[in-house]
Amino acid sequence: MNRRHMISTMAGAALTGAAGISFKHAEAASDQENFKLKGNIHHSVSQWCYGDIPLADLAKACVGMGIESIELLQEKDWATVNGFGLKCAVGYATDWGIPKGFNRLENHAKLIADYKAMIPKAAAAGVPNLICFSGNRDGLDDETGLINCAIGLKELMPTAEKYGVTIIMELLNKYNHKDYQCDKTSWGAVLCQKVGSERFKLLYDIYHMQIMEGNIIDTFRKYHSCISHVHTGGVPGRHEIDETQELYYPAIMRAIVATGYKGYVGQEFVPSGKDKLASLRKCIRICDV
Repeated sequence: MNRRHMISTMAGAALTGAAGISFKHAEAASDQENFKLKGNIHHSVSQWCYGDIPLADLAKACVGMGIESIELLQEKDWATVNGFGLKCAVGYATDWGIPKGFNRLENHAKLIADYKAMIPKAAAAGVPNLICFSGNRDGLDDETGLINCAIGLKELMPTAEKYGVTIIMELLNKYNHKDYQCDKTSWGAVLCQKVGSERFKLLYDIYHMQIMEGNIIDTFRKYHSCISHVHTGGVPGRHEIDETQELYYPAIMRAIVATGYKGYVGQEFVPSGKDKLASLRKCIRICDV
């Protein structure tokens, strides 16, 4: 499922000094056959960014890179990645997309039924997280949307707690996803408090939150207890997380590890070059601190 609009252009100036040198070293290291991951980050990758590569081929390549998970897969694909010894860190539970979420009471009947049916299947397949969305505002104020989301999600928590599966709501920016309600970390954190279960958390997408609020490291430190999954992506352009964009991912990853975070970090950048797997390999090395 293609969850994002493919962005055709990329802008940004190269980083200089120590940051640029570190990126170059990481890229060089990616070509060393004896390069070993440090084990501090659980690496994952979003399948939709590599949709033209057969899933089995992508899984085989991921095994070679030390990646532990291919995520954002439908139930029918979970067995494929499991067959390669990989997990699906984040699965889908419903056929509804991003605009129709838990912020509307009229959506609850279908969403609750879909998630309650999928949670036991996710547990059986070793899928730790199922993604969910707030939905678009469509004129709904943020406080009402918050209350409505909490009502629906609370209905899922007994099932999620029973099976040990976490429901994660993704934070998205309002430019790529116009009118989406869960577009600030603080809003999502209040929702976590209202739901009041360890089985509801946030998917902290660094690309989206850099656009919406910046201050990535301090924000993660403040709200890390509410976060169960992380996505990457270069800003601007959502391409490789290297010297072509404005964030320095090694520092971000070190700060994330320092909080005690044990979840997955999913690469969700759109490769800009012809060799997509080489780009993935390079960015895994950049994040492996």
